[in-house]
Parts: sequence; C-alpha cells; structure tokens
Amino acid sequence: MHNEYPFNNKSYQYVNVSVINLIEQDYTVKWLTLKQQYDDYDNPQLKKGASEQADDVSIDSLPEYQRPPLRKIDHYIKAEIPCLSRRATVSLLCCMGFIIMFGMRETMGMVNSEMETSETNLTISRSTISAIESAIFWGYFVTQIPGGLIAAAYPANKLFGVAIGSSCLLNIFIPSLYDNPTGLIIVKVLQGLVEGVTYPACHGIMRYWAPPLERSRLATIAFSGCYAGVMFSMMICGLLIKNISLMAPFYFYSIVGVIWYLSWLWLVFEKPSLHTCIDPKELIMIEKSLGGTQEQHEKPTLQNTPWKSFFTSLPCYAIFVANFCRSWNFYLLVLFQALYFKEAFNTTTAQNASLGALPHFLMTLVVPAGGIMADRLRKKGILNTTQVRKLFNCGGFGLEATFFLAMAYSHTTLQGMTALTIGVAFSGFAISGFNVNHLDIAPRYASILMGLSNGIGTIAGAVVPVIKNNIVIHSTKEEWRILIILSAMIHYAGIIFYGLFASGELQPWADPKTEDEKHWNQMNESAPVAKFPHRPSGGMTNYGAAMETALPPSRPAAPRHQMSQEAPPRPPAPRTLSQEGYPSQQAIPSGNPFSAASVSTNPFRQETVQPQAQDTYLHGTIDDRTY
Repeated sequence: MHNEYPFNNKSYQYVNVSVINLIEQDYTVKWLTLKQQYDDYDNPQLKKGASEQADDVSIDSLPEYQRPPLRKIDHYIKAEIPCLSRRATVSLLCCMGFIIMFGMRETMGMVNSEMETSETNLTISRSTISAIESAIFWGYFVTQIPGGLIAAAYPANKLFGVAIGSSCLLNIFIPSLYDNPTGLIIVKVLQGLVEGVTYPACHGIMRYWAPPLERSRLATIAFSGCYAGVMFSMMICGLLIKNISLMAPFYFYSIVGVIWYLSWLWLVFEKPSLHTCIDPKELIMIEKSLGGTQEQHEKPTLQNTPWKSFFTSLPCYAIFVANFCRSWNFYLLVLFQALYFKEAFNTTTAQNASLGALPHFLMTLVVPAGGIMADRLRKKGILNTTQVRKLFNCGGFGLEATFFLAMAYSHTTLQGMTALTIGVAFSGFAISGFNVNHLDIAPRYASILMGLSNGIGTIAGAVVPVIKNNIVIHSTKEEWRILIILSAMIHYAGIIFYGLFASGELQPWADPKTEDEKHWNQMNESAPVAKFPHRPSGGMTNYGAAMETALPPSRPAAPRHQMSQEAPPRPPAPRTLSQEGYPSQQAIPSGNPFSAASVSTNPFRQETVQPQAQDTYLHGTIDDRTY
C-alpha cells in the first residue's frame, strides 16, 4: 500500500500516481479533525507547556491500550518498593538476582576448600573437583548467543526470572550428589545452561528501562550484584559451614532464590508502558528519552541480525577482548581466592570468610559509583561517550593489573590482601566501560552482543581451572605467583586493544530503518512518478502542474482548483523551511500535543512534515486565518 501523502523525506520530492486515488478517500474527515486540533492548540486558553502536561497526566488519562489490566494481586497491593522509582526497582532486583547466582557459584569453591582441610570422608579427587568447577562454564557458554536472541524476541524479564529460579531449584540436588561426580557434573552443566541467558536478558531489560544518560548507573547497579554475591557468599558460607553443616549453604541459596523469584514476578515488568502502577511522569520521561521508536523496528532474529557486522567491527572486538580479560581475573578469584591464601599464607576458613570478602565488598561500592561518575561526565559534556568508556575501562584494568603484580610478590597475608583489595576495587570502574558499551554501539542488538561477549568471557572461566591445575602442581607460593603474573599480563594486553579500537558511538549497521520508513520509501516501479522541483525563493512551486503530468494517459488530469477542493493539503506542523529545499524532518516545539516525544496517540505524529503553505487557511494565529 502506498502512503496517502505525496511527499517523502528527501530533498527531491516524488509522488506516485496511485496517491491521487488515496487522497480522494476520507480526506475531508481527517482535514476537519486536524483543523479543530490545531485551533485548540493555538488557543492561549488551552496551550500548556510540556512540563505542565506531565504534571497533569495521570494513569487514567493515558490511552486505553497503554493502561495494562490489573492483575489480581494489584487489587490488594501495588507493585512497588516505597521510595524507589520503578526503573531503580528493576535495577535493584536484577542486582539481587546476580547476588544469588554468583553466591551459588562461590558456595562450591568455599565447600571444596573446606573439604580439603576437614576430616570429611568424601570420595572426590582433586582432578574431579576441577572438572566439576569447570562444568558450569561449559553449559554457561552454550546458551549465551541463544539467550541473546531469545531476550531480543521475547520478554527479557521473564527469561531472567526463570533462569535464576531454575538454577536455585537445581541447587537443591547438589548436596545429595556430592558422592556421585557424574550426577554432580550434569547438574552443574544444567545450571550453566539456564544461567547463560541472564546477562543477555539483563541487557534486554535495560533496553527498555534505562534512559541513555542513566544507562551507566542502572546497568552497573545491576551488575554489581555479581561482586556482591561473591562477598556475601564468603561471609554466609563461612558462618553456615561452621555453625550448621557443610552442605547448609546450598539449601540456603535455594530457599532465598525461590523468595526472590516470587518478588520478581510481582515487581518487574517487560517495559514501562506495561507496568500497572508506574508514575506517569516516570513513564513519559523514559519513553521520551528512548525516543519511543523501539516498537517500529522489526525484532532481531537469527536471519536479520547483522552477524557479519558483529565479526568485522573493531568496537565489537574491543568489547569481546575486555570481557575475556575481566572474566579471567574474576573467575580466578571466585574459584581459587580462598585456596590461594590458604596455600600461600596458611590462612584459615574463618579468615578467608572475613578478609576475603573485603575486596568484593569494595568493588560492590565502586561499580555503581563508577556508573554515576560516568553518567555525570557525559551529562555535563566534559567527555564524550567514547572517552568515558576508554577512561574507565583502561584505568580500571591498569590499576587492577598493577596491584595484582604487587600481590604476586607480597610476603605476608596483610600485604597480599591489601594489594588484592585495592586492585579488585579499582577494577570496578571497568564495568562502566566495556560492560555498558553494548548499549552504546548497538542498543537494538545489545542482548545479542552481550551474549557473544559474555560467551567469550565464559571461555576464560572454563580455561582458568585447567591452567591453574597445570601451573600450580605442588601448591607452592612460587607457582601461584606465576599464575597471578599471567593474569596481570592478560589485563595489560586488554588495555592496549580496548584503548585503540573501542567506541561509544552508535554503529551504522546497528540503526536500521524502521518499518514505517521502509514503507514510506517504497515506490511502485510500475507506476510513473513526477519529480518536484525546488521551490523558488520568490514564490510557490506549481505542484498542480506536476501532478497533472503524473496522471496516466487513460485518465484526464483534474482541474487544479477541483483538486484543491477535493484534496486540500494537510496542515503542517510548526517548522522552519529553507529557501534551498525541504529538510527531511524538523523538531517540533515543546508543548505541541502532536510531539512524538510526548505520550500521545496522535496517528500523524511520526509522518513527514508537509511543505509550508502560502495561504492563510489554517495558518498563522486564529485571528489571521480565513475559512
């Protein structure tokens, strides 16, 4: 079907013959309706600013399709956390989900470390434990890219919740399978499979909930749960193992996970427009900042995703390399931090639980603080997005690698723990670099890119136990030093690559035309077209003559005055028109009820602006108009 308005958004204007037929249908009704709307808008008694409109709007005043039906629980209690905005609630619950997920991973390391020094008679060799610890990463790797595609095509909030909830249920079976290595490996692989979709799903959630200038802080608050989970797990596992039993941490996280999942179902929605009790001001702010154009784009699928662009884009490779480097150190600490201090400095389980949690506690604070600082630098225009991403990522990596070298050559527990604490804390700034970068360069494909980069990072998690077992053979301090120096060198390599090739700008391949734009620009090749010349500076182009030349020979051209009566030109939105030609699009002043930035259902708000009229019919003020 052709558009019913004869002007497209290019400097040279074209009209299709079939447009004439469409103009003749139902045009008068639309014309009169728009005339009344423009009269009301120009009336000083009715005109309001954008801020006043936001203040006056209520959830009941939104269009019917934007008011989702209440669930049964909403009739008794609102889906909200007092004193928190809805977007902050989503970010906080994502953080709690990651706390549970990474807490379950750290539990395995703490229990295995305790087993090696306790008198528990378990028939699991050291090589078998290493295989069990790696099993989760093989499953985790498999679902990264599928998770990104699923998060892009289906509600990402449901995917995230089901993944965490399923992993917690699987965690219940681990204690009963500790004497059965094969069964334990199967359960860990299944946990990896369901947890593999969490990172892509989180980016899919942030796509709709995080305004551009709040992406860093909201995303880093969510991802800080990865490091807070390690911190809490060290403290909680130490207490539970000491006071209850060796397997108590597994049951603890399973119960907490079920409680979290029920809260997630109650409080989190796919997007702001589907939230049953969101503040209208917050809804308008989020949708205005995101442009409100997501629904016009075709959702990414396996076929229309630009895979070739992903693997030929240096900014994408910069994210991949950075994720691998960060994952190497992170999984090294998650799996072997307690064992390193026990073998190198003879620390106890209680000391590891208290001192070992300190680096991750500081990182939990630094990660969201870095996100706030990054957003502040961008908002004030001090640095652009690319500079902010490179500064935070390379600075965090560089300081972490330097303090890792200091830890490798430390001689006491205090020196080693101090160097580790400072290094891990500074690495939190890097999360405001590479881990948010997907939303900068390709917000439409952020979940898929996150799946790719996190999948590459997962390779580090699977390789680290193997490298550790081949380097640390006799559990000496010198062997651990080689492993830590290797980790520092990997980080330095990541700094060079990211600093050279990273970008914070939207990539050309990541901004496809919307479905409306594709439909607007399609021309019927079988029909003749007429080319509209530029409007001369002294008068109006003879559009009627151009239309006559576009008519097929079988149909005589209608008189120009008759055409103007049957199909008067649509009244234009306020705009400025140059003498050289017609710009493709012009910003509409604030306060206009037809602005695309506002929460409006005006069906013409996204159509191309028409040329400026030369008469006084429907133009100027009310007093200047003639009817």
